[in-house]
Amino acid sequence: MLVILISFAFSFGLLLTRIGLPPMVGFLVAGFAYNMAGLLPPDGLNLVADIGITLLLFSIGLKLDVKGLLKAEIWASATVQMIATTIFMSGVLIAGKYLFDVAFMQMSLQTIFILGFALAFSSTVFAVKVLEEKGDLTAFYGRIAIGILIMQDLFAVLFLSISAGKIPTVWALLVLTLPLLRPLLFKLMDMAGRGELFILCGLFFALGVGAEGFYLVGLKPDLGALIVGVLIAGHPRASELSKALFGFKELMLVGFFVSVGMTGLPSIAMITTALLLCIILPIKTGIYHAIVSWFGLRARSSLFSALSLTNYSEFGLIVAAIAVEQGLLSSQWLIIMAITVSISFAISSPLSSHSEFVYRRMLLWLTRFERDFCHPHDAPVDLGSVKAVVFGMGRIGTGAYDKLKEKFGLDICGIEHAPERVDFNRAKGRNVVLGDACDTEFWLKLRKDLDLEMVVLAMPNHQGNVYAAHQIRNMNINCQVVAVARFPEEVEELSKIGVCSAYNMYEQAGAGLIEKAMNSVECTLRA
Repeated sequence: MLVILISFAFSFGLLLTRIGLPPMVGFLVAGFAYNMAGLLPPDGLNLVADIGITLLLFSIGLKLDVKGLLKAEIWASATVQMIATTIFMSGVLIAGKYLFDVAFMQMSLQTIFILGFALAFSSTVFAVKVLEEKGDLTAFYGRIAIGILIMQDLFAVLFLSISAGKIPTVWALLVLTLPLLRPLLFKLMDMAGRGELFILCGLFFALGVGAEGFYLVGLKPDLGALIVGVLIAGHPRASELSKALFGFKELMLVGFFVSVGMTGLPSIAMITTALLLCIILPIKTGIYHAIVSWFGLRARSSLFSALSLTNYSEFGLIVAAIAVEQGLLSSQWLIIMAITVSISFAISSPLSSHSEFVYRRMLLWLTRFERDFCHPHDAPVDLGSVKAVVFGMGRIGTGAYDKLKEKFGLDICGIEHAPERVDFNRAKGRNVVLGDACDTEFWLKLRKDLDLEMVVLAMPNHQGNVYAAHQIRNMNINCQVVAVARFPEEVEELSKIGVCSAYNMYEQAGAGLIEKAMNSVECTLRA
């Protein structure tokens, strides 16, 4: 059975990618096809799916800025959106109750509001996957979308605790002492080194300390993984741990998407209901857009945030399962919710992938919703009248900055995406601006009348340097562009796209080492 399921997942995943949809939609279709074939799910599939979700939330925690959740554009947007969308969806379901004479629509008002609440959520799994594929997870609009989803997850935890009637044990108070474990967790990461032990360290933190620890005290396991991820997010190797777990997490999530498609076989009435729920998705998108725009986001950022949230959440399946278990809801709604979530993913995917096209077509209409003020993080980037710019203020970038300062004086600027590194360099007297050169929004907000003489691409990620070089060329900035690389093929790739000088870090480091040694020998001989 396992081999057949893997074959189904691969085949449908490959097929759907050929027509421009993400593999996850293919995995959902594979689940339905597997179920329609009358095959039984392999043992342990639900466990694999649960591990995938747990690791996903753990990886989100590793990148989560807790202070960001306290910002009004996050917590207020999420709260207002949940209330507004729940009321709207409940109204739709009430109308459906009287318009359609089918058994599964005959629900109590309490059940209708529960379903409306479930339909108000957007999928964390889908949004994170799409943003990762676009490389916009750290973009401002991406951070807004993820922040709203995290707040929704917190609402979900609260609802599940209340609806299940499960009160956390008194030991749940120990969660408040978790920050005291932070030094120990950091020490374990340092001791784990690299390779397989480092990956096991991440799995231990996510599944052992986080998920199992919270389960034992009566709290939601996924929330535990998220919080433990947040605790160790400040470690220098947190990003490395996220990358190490990436492949394992992706494989486990295949199990989740396939399991969603195995919920059951639909009838015509169920499919029709799911389609009608998906038809009103634009209204849900409009609610997101209107609320986010209120906080001063540009039309583009508001639209992109809303489009990444234009879907229904797998949480709806969980709510439906609870309602069925408590006898409030027909079991047919489990299948309806599974189809609705699947179709919403198929709708949302091309919208997110072609969000730039959608924005251009709707630009004149969307600008009507812009406020008179602009959010500070979404405002145009003004580098001033600088002559030289250094992208990436790590060890190489700061060295290049200090050397260039001898020639350009104060007419030089550094660009760095890590806030703590920006603060460090500013404390050293360097002119550094917070910005991510790998983010499309950065280049769109960048002032176009720059009069640069030199650009240094010193980011550690080669693809980031390549992307920045392409953007510089697209903006027709006529200046000398130099970049660092690690391998000869990277130097060649940079040279082909117009980089004047591409330096192999390892070769230059070796030459610099010998030059310094020779200078030291000459100084010793003169002495």
